[in-house]
Amino acid sequence: MIALEPKLKKRPEFIKVRVRRQDGPGKDAYWELHQIKYEPELNVIGVLQRIAAQAKTSDGKKVAPVAWDCGCLEEVCGSCTMVINGRVRQSCSALVDRLLAENSDELVLEPMSKFPVVRDLQVDRERLFRNLTRVKAWVPVDSYYNMGAGERVSREDQEQNYPLSQCMSCGCCLDACPQFAKIELERQEGESDEAFQARKDAEFDTAFVGPHAISQAMLFNNHPTGKSLADDRLDALTGPGGIQSCGNAQNCVSVCPKEIPLTTSIARTGRATTVYTIKKWFQK
Repeated sequence: MIALEPKLKKRPEFIKVRVRRQDGPGKDAYWELHQIKYEPELNVIGVLQRIAAQAKTSDGKKVAPVAWDCGCLEEVCGSCTMVINGRVRQSCSALVDRLLAENSDELVLEPMSKFPVVRDLQVDRERLFRNLTRVKAWVPVDSYYNMGAGERVSREDQEQNYPLSQCMSCGCCLDACPQFAKIELERQEGESDEAFQARKDAEFDTAFVGPHAISQAMLFNNHPTGKSLADDRLDALTGPGGIQSCGNAQNCVSVCPKEIPLTTSIARTGRATTVYTIKKWFQK
């Protein structure tokens, strides 16, 4: 039986939009209510564009436009992630008619909760990309000259790898993960840029790496060229903040906009790291 999507029973004249704003890093957050005219087939990005154009709250107070990130508007770049009506998701593919069918009173927009706020709905996702670096989520190359045909990839491996390759580093899985705790450091007085960055990296590198990095490690460990760094990735995943920190809450897979089988990757990682650790123990 196919589940039908909720339909908007009655089109409202106006849409109320409640936005959680923050004027800068470390500043106090506050709520602001906006109101725009209803238009059919709007997405949340369109709502924010209309709020920016009118630059005033529902009671007529002039305010600065709400800050947010977006790029492709096609659920590819991953940059427009935010919490919408209490659920983390991509704002480009969050359609207003569906959201109003779920909650006809208002739209509630908040920044992701696991990353430092830059301004309003814009967050600093540096840690997300740092964790991809921790597991060397790339295919190593020595040069770009033609080296001939590479190793053939079986259809089974292709079908296993393709869903994982759709990850756009949006951060939805991290925001929903109970084990991925927010890290927000303040620069100390007199601290240089290099020292501050080193302190941040040290914090990032011992905290939970996150389901996105675990899944990407499995993707590249199953790649004909990428598997040359398999041991390095497994070392990272058995170190501090690795696979052992996962609580298997399965929140990640339920919010992934690309429906990537993250829990399958986590299970594969658990087996791979166990086998790898046993082999290392016998090699001593």
